[in-house]
Amino acid sequence: MAGRIPQNFLDDLLERVDIVDVIDRRVKLKKTGKNYSARCPFHDEKTPSFTVNPEKQFYYCFGCGAGGNALGFLMDYENIDFPQAVENLAGTVGLQVPREAGGRGSSGSGSEERHKPLFSLLEEAAVFYQKALRGHAAAERAVGYLRGRGLTGEIARDFGLGFAPPGWDNLLKALGTDEPRRDRLLTTGMVVQNDAGRIYDRFRDRVVFPIRDQRGRVVAFGGRVLGDDKPKYLNSPETPVFHKGRELYGVYEARQHNRKLERLLVVEGYMDVIALAQHGIRNAVATLGTATSQTHLERIFRLCPEVVFCFDGDEAGRKAAFRALEATLPAMTDGRQARFLFLPEGEDPDTLVRARGPEHFRGLADSAAPLENFLFEACAEGIDTGTLEGRARYAKAALPHLRTLPQGVYRELMFRELAERTGLELASLLALEAPPPPREAPPNPEEPARGPDQEPAPRRRSPLTERRSGHANLLQSAIALLLHQPAAARHADPAALARLPGEEAALLHAMVELLQRHPDSSTAMLLGHWHGTAEGELLGRLAGQERLIPAEGIEAQFRATINRLLAQPERERIVARVDKLRSTDYAQMGAEQKQELRELLHQLQQLDRQFRKDRH
Repeated sequence: MAGRIPQNFLDDLLERVDIVDVIDRRVKLKKTGKNYSARCPFHDEKTPSFTVNPEKQFYYCFGCGAGGNALGFLMDYENIDFPQAVENLAGTVGLQVPREAGGRGSSGSGSEERHKPLFSLLEEAAVFYQKALRGHAAAERAVGYLRGRGLTGEIARDFGLGFAPPGWDNLLKALGTDEPRRDRLLTTGMVVQNDAGRIYDRFRDRVVFPIRDQRGRVVAFGGRVLGDDKPKYLNSPETPVFHKGRELYGVYEARQHNRKLERLLVVEGYMDVIALAQHGIRNAVATLGTATSQTHLERIFRLCPEVVFCFDGDEAGRKAAFRALEATLPAMTDGRQARFLFLPEGEDPDTLVRARGPEHFRGLADSAAPLENFLFEACAEGIDTGTLEGRARYAKAALPHLRTLPQGVYRELMFRELAERTGLELASLLALEAPPPPREAPPNPEEPARGPDQEPAPRRRSPLTERRSGHANLLQSAIALLLHQPAAARHADPAALARLPGEEAALLHAMVELLQRHPDSSTAMLLGHWHGTAEGELLGRLAGQERLIPAEGIEAQFRATINRLLAQPERERIVARVDKLRSTDYAQMGAEQKQELRELLHQLQQLDRQFRKDRH
């Protein structure tokens, strides 16, 4: 049945169902205190790290980061889209799903509903290209190219391969039948408008690869040239529904053929993914013209416990591998594994699997170097570790990378391994790893000695540390507190929050506005509202940080955090000025500079004192 699902129905549905019942019917739950736990259904684990909170009606896995409400669980567990999940869940409580012609989004996310026409048009474009591959007069070269790469019709169908015919406006004429549709073609990057105002197809005379998100929706395209045009490969630009740093080519297809993924291979291009699939290796994905990001890694580890990166064995390949390693380290919680496979010179996954067969390639993946081996060998490169000076340099090169590892057994083992490789005592290595204590402010000879009842002067802080840990952490703290206590939104002024910069500030502002309009909203409703978006991923992660939320006084802490956030720009200005003044030797300061420094330090004291007062 066509039409949107009213948001109030979604809220009512989430109020009526019990997430414990929904999940327990599919994954056996065990009561653990006030919550329930199980082995996570989204990644392989021996010790349960999957928890369900019946009070707040959400689930979270501390192992892979999966989290959300009952609808989100159904979508991920059963690999279905949002409308189907709503229908299934409504059926369990005997409700008919209403539809409406207009109003807010049906997907739990306003942005997703707004983008629905874009998804629909992209799907039409995919069908257009597929039909052209089968029947266009000029498609013979495209078919010949694909057959020459050893691809069958079945694989071409599975990946939705198509053909963009030669000519400037084939797609434009077929799909841009009115102005709104032409605007959507422009928005999705399927057509381009030049400086003279002329509109033409982006993809022309190319084999076309649809790029699908994890839910199977076409979000973009890639195209390989058949002639001598440049560039050889062309991708859709960034659009409201496509972000290169988040999507992985082939992840949907991999999930379709593997109910439970044990490993994902990360290769460099479309044809590598497809060639491996042609030979029965259906667990390969590729980044889309960007380096592997932490977002990519978190998505991969939500699907499986192991990733194998495939790179060329030359210098460029090793540099790319090290960038991937740096992105992987912060995601290496216990139970996850990363390996690095360097292919023989002149080979790529496509040529290698065709020449040597799938079993040979699987053997290479099985014997790929573990992350720890690659990291330590890369850090030792060019260093004579047989000398004391060399081992010191070795430790200095490796420590910054080990510091990015999350807390856990794996992190501890990595430090032990580095200690063994460098000959350092573990305690000495950990002492080097710990950040230095903050230095006291320099003495001011013009200030009188501090009495026993006076507060000490504030310690000097690094402005970089202050900015990194201050604003960003405060924003996430405020969002997490609001997730766990939505009623706290009444203590915030949306107009004041709107002036704060950044995407997380915009999310906090939107949450406060929503909760003030709908004060009865629950944690599950908030997760549903942003489901399927980058904001939703952040909310799911923060919702899982229940252990870090105080048992009481949440509203007071939220109010104090908001006050600190609003005061942060002024505080950063003061800190920056203080650091600039302190860069000058105190003895060389003029009287005006010394007076300014004293006043600024006093202002910092007042701001921090007020924050401590607000918290209590």
